[in-house]
Amino acid sequence: MVFYSLIAALTVALASLVSSGRPVRAGWSGGPGTCGALTRRRAFEHLCLAGIFLTLALVSALRVEVGNDYGKYVDIFHEIWAGTDAAYVVTEPGFNFVVRAVYALSGYENYLLVFALFGTATAFLFLKAMYGQSERFVLSFFLFMTLGLYFRTFTTVRYYFVLALTMCSLRYVLRREYGKFLLLILFAALFHKSVLVTIPLFFLAALRWDRRVCAAGGALALLAVVFRKQVLALALTLYPTFRDTVYLSQDIGLRANASGILRCLAVFALALFCREGLRKEENRFYLKLSVLGFLLYTCGSFLPLVSRLAYYVTTPQILLAPGLIAGTERGRKRTLAAGLVILFGLLYFVQFLRMAPGSGMQVLPYRSWIFYRWEWINGSEFF
Repeated sequence: MVFYSLIAALTVALASLVSSGRPVRAGWSGGPGTCGALTRRRAFEHLCLAGIFLTLALVSALRVEVGNDYGKYVDIFHEIWAGTDAAYVVTEPGFNFVVRAVYALSGYENYLLVFALFGTATAFLFLKAMYGQSERFVLSFFLFMTLGLYFRTFTTVRYYFVLALTMCSLRYVLRREYGKFLLLILFAALFHKSVLVTIPLFFLAALRWDRRVCAAGGALALLAVVFRKQVLALALTLYPTFRDTVYLSQDIGLRANASGILRCLAVFALALFCREGLRKEENRFYLKLSVLGFLLYTCGSFLPLVSRLAYYVTTPQILLAPGLIAGTERGRKRTLAAGLVILFGLLYFVQFLRMAPGSGMQVLPYRSWIFYRWEWINGSEFF
């Protein structure tokens, strides 16, 4: 717990020295030498960003046996590399290609390098999304760390890699560059096919929600609850790997999704308090995504691992909260809103650390392969 707290504190401190990556607004002017000062400022910020990235990438790359599915992924890597007909590999072709390429270049089953590669890429993509799209980078990054998003990337490595790609795709939806959005999502589907659900969800959130759209959405949510058995059967047809697994009995129900529901309710309260921020189209888009996430957590709570679908539409909350606050006039109201968000993040982080050693995540205790003998790590004795 202390180690994760130190990592969060160090990186957030560096993030506080970084402004948003968005271009300087038109109309900005300064005196002589301001261009050079701006260039030096950007160089300093990029240095801070590099420090954040290196910290996150190293912590992720140096881990071993951290995450509830670490050993399972090592077995999957072996099945991909073996390529025998007897081995049923459930992972997608893009992921399989990367594993085979890494193993072939290494000359042995170098699963440490695979984990390091995906951990590094995931950290980079999340940073890119926050730096380029957030109104307040430091607050977005603070939520990224305190809501446990970074530490959750130690589990289900291909899913969080795809989630990071999805965060980068938001800009294309907002710009209505739907061709680029579809290409990026189809590429991401080569690593985790669940990302395809973002195509209808993001397009739905991009629509103007009038009474007819809201009524149709409410009716569909109600029908999902009434015909839950049929919906579950359809979901298992589309994703057969969940059949006859523990996922059909765990992580199901309102109680199991309580943390996701709480985050959505907190965002709704913030949006009500900072209504001025909803003048911006992007904030309205992110808020509609949170509404869809809330419906998934509640009306779709009977689905196995529904949180994986909901995370695609609730993770943009780390962009929404700073956007709402930035859209509020300077003064006590904005200060109070920022303080409440920070307090919520800190309390959530404490609760996350308490749950981190549990069977659902197992991201604590942290272990690094530099403390293991090399023959244990890449030999059969390790597991």
